[in-house]
Amino acid sequence: MTNMARRELLILTGMSGAGRSTVAHALEDLGWYVVDNLPPSLLPSLAEQSFESHASLAVVVDVRGGKFFDDLVSALETLKNSGTPYRLLFLDATDQSLVQRFESTRRPHPLQSTDRIVDGIERERAKLENIRAQADVVIDTSNLNVHQLEKRTTEIFAAGMLATLRINVLSFGYKYGIPVDADLVLDCRFIPNPHWVPELRPLNGLDAPVSERVLGSEGVADFVRSYVEVVTQMIPGYFREGKKYVTIAIGCTGGKHRSVAIAEEIARQLNSASQQLEVSAHATHRDVGRE
Repeated sequence: MTNMARRELLILTGMSGAGRSTVAHALEDLGWYVVDNLPPSLLPSLAEQSFESHASLAVVVDVRGGKFFDDLVSALETLKNSGTPYRLLFLDATDQSLVQRFESTRRPHPLQSTDRIVDGIERERAKLENIRAQADVVIDTSNLNVHQLEKRTTEIFAAGMLATLRINVLSFGYKYGIPVDADLVLDCRFIPNPHWVPELRPLNGLDAPVSERVLGSEGVADFVRSYVEVVTQMIPGYFREGKKYVTIAIGCTGGKHRSVAIAEEIARQLNSASQQLEVSAHATHRDVGRE
């Protein structure tokens, strides 16, 4: 049998319309063996059989499975008791984004029945609440197009379930909402806003003049260093709990200047200590260019 260290089982689920098909296709392109709409009760036996020939197996489970979906909790417990390593990936999106997607495709929600789309979404959220709470990775696809979602999938799973902890430092603008996939949220609106400096307003936090202005503001360097220290103290706990992917959301008003510069610096400092921490950090910017 394949060595346990090489076994990789990913269970892909989440809200209908949140992009499961896109992620499944991206995983296939990465070399994962993908099984779609499997009754959860078959998960343990499929994992055992497939590990003989496939090191990386991804299984898509969703409400199309009807009553079979209710078996997912017990199937996860069986996997845990058997010592089968697995990760749970949950795709989410705002109600508004999901409604727009269903309306654009003119397809009904699986749980809509004769009611409105929003009613089906509400029922599905209630049904998936406990599953989402158990997820190892949550991806908010609200503001991601197909290509961006494929890129995010590749960033997380290109090398399989790595022994290292992957940290996504995500900048965002509070006026566009807090990312639903954030594990940690940091508010940097206390920093002077470059938006009010005419020559900096059209630039963003990736540009050197803005970055230097933000990071050079009084107390910011110490603040960033202290926050990185807090995160590094949490890392051993994440490893003990088997968590392999963490999203740190860094917010400012518009997600263009301060949060971008801070996210880049936090990712840089985490990577500079990567050998000691066994982490891999990268910065992504949700709302740059959105204005």
